[in-house]
Amino acid sequence: MNGISAGNRLIAALAPVDREALLAQSVAIEFAQGQIFHEPGDPIDQVYFIEHGVVSAVAVLQDGRTVETVMVGCEGAAGGLAGSTPQIAFTRNVAQMGGAARRIDAARLRQLVNDRPAIRAVFSKYLAALQSELEQSAACNALHRAEQRLAKWLLRCHDRVDGAAFNLTQEYMASMLGSQRTTVNEAAQSLLKSGAITYSRGRITVTDRAALERAACECYRAADVFRLTL
Repeated sequence: MNGISAGNRLIAALAPVDREALLAQSVAIEFAQGQIFHEPGDPIDQVYFIEHGVVSAVAVLQDGRTVETVMVGCEGAAGGLAGSTPQIAFTRNVAQMGGAARRIDAARLRQLVNDRPAIRAVFSKYLAALQSELEQSAACNALHRAEQRLAKWLLRCHDRVDGAAFNLTQEYMASMLGSQRTTVNEAAQSLLKSGAITYSRGRITVTDRAALERAACECYRAADVFRLTL
């Protein structure tokens, strides 16, 4: 069973006895691009430990505009991890890229967290790092140029997928960045001219990662703290 957990770094960070206890309560699932796990206001009945693929937590405004607040891959989980009471979703959790996960009933996970201090400690560390990332993202969205933010966002996607190419439309990227499609198009064109990426028919390929890193804002490097937490 230990091989199953290798796909999720948060589960892999647990001690073997705690890892086995969590895995015994979970099931393996697959999910498709665009699948919605939670909408704002939904009770969080299930938590998903991502093994591969990408899930985004997206803030949805009353006028329909959206912006991504958190991106989760194999380093984390979609849904609530801590606390002794049921949780409500504040964002839309949607699969940005299809993949696989371990799904566990939220009530069972809360019981494990309450009963096992070592699990609680690992999850608390993860949540603290996630909070730091949220704070950094707030500054990024307010202060950095669209090209910098797009480069950072593409790097974070690249970190979480196998291979250099992934399917993303400009409309989708605009919805994640909270920007106009024309703004994202201009930013993407700049990255194309630099040779950092190629883009054709909704498929992006990272052709020069170093160039993409140079184009990104400091917030991408700040995320290294988050990645090193586990």
